[in-house]
Amino acid sequence: MRVLVTGAAGQLGRALLASAPPRVEAIGLDRAALDIGDEAAVEDAVHRLRPALIVNAAAYTAVDKAETERDAARRINADGPGYLARAAGSVGARLVHVSTDFVFDGTASRPYRPADSTAPLSVYGATKLAGEAAALAEHADVLVVRTAWVYAAHGRNFLETMLRLMAERDELAVVADQVGTPTHAASLAHALWALAMADARGVLHWTDAGVASWYDFAVAIREEAIAAGLPVRAAAVRPIATADYPTPAARPAFSLLDKSAAWGITGIARHWREELRAAMAARRN
Repeated sequence: MRVLVTGAAGQLGRALLASAPPRVEAIGLDRAALDIGDEAAVEDAVHRLRPALIVNAAAYTAVDKAETERDAARRINADGPGYLARAAGSVGARLVHVSTDFVFDGTASRPYRPADSTAPLSVYGATKLAGEAAALAEHADVLVVRTAWVYAAHGRNFLETMLRLMAERDELAVVADQVGTPTHAASLAHALWALAMADARGVLHWTDAGVASWYDFAVAIREEAIAAGLPVRAAAVRPIATADYPTPAARPAFSLLDKSAAWGITGIARHWREELRAAMAARRN
């Protein structure tokens, strides 16, 4: 089966290409090869490659910059998924589109279910929600998978930022009142393949298992870095409130997603701490 993976140079795109199942011909296109915000380019690529499945890992993920770069965020996050879904439908392909916990406002007291009402707080969240709607409206054979707090042992993400700062500073202050689940790009990639092979459709949620604040995540990164023999100068990680670290974009304080439906299909539910350890091992190697 031929599969087109967009955003192939990103942390998730790379993980998808590295974990493609047997008998899958995975063709990865990065932004230089395919700008999903260009409708003509999407149509050309899909009609030329004629994949049976498209996995959209391309996104505008600069959450704070999106507040001022609204057109750029809308082009990739909102328009692009619709273009991909329309092109997929024209060649009889399925589409798996990756979305985010930022479609919710973070005021819930239980994990968000796929059917729960959405209320994004930021331009990033609003454009990702618009992308979901565009994809689902254009094509019946679409799966939207919302995830959260994705990181990998490479690229620009919270793990790599923390490791860099821990090697440079004596102490770090990290927000402790935003709660969610760190999700390893490699485990997310395996789940996406499993969901795609099961022909899942509609909207599902998937992250690794467990709960953490950004502070908890940072403390765990420090512990795993020391255990792995990586250079760590920071003697401590100090918890702070969101109000002490203002950002241009508002973020949901509660980002736990109800993954029961997706976990029932994939059977994958490793704790985020196990996946962090795996990511650190990959980075060390």
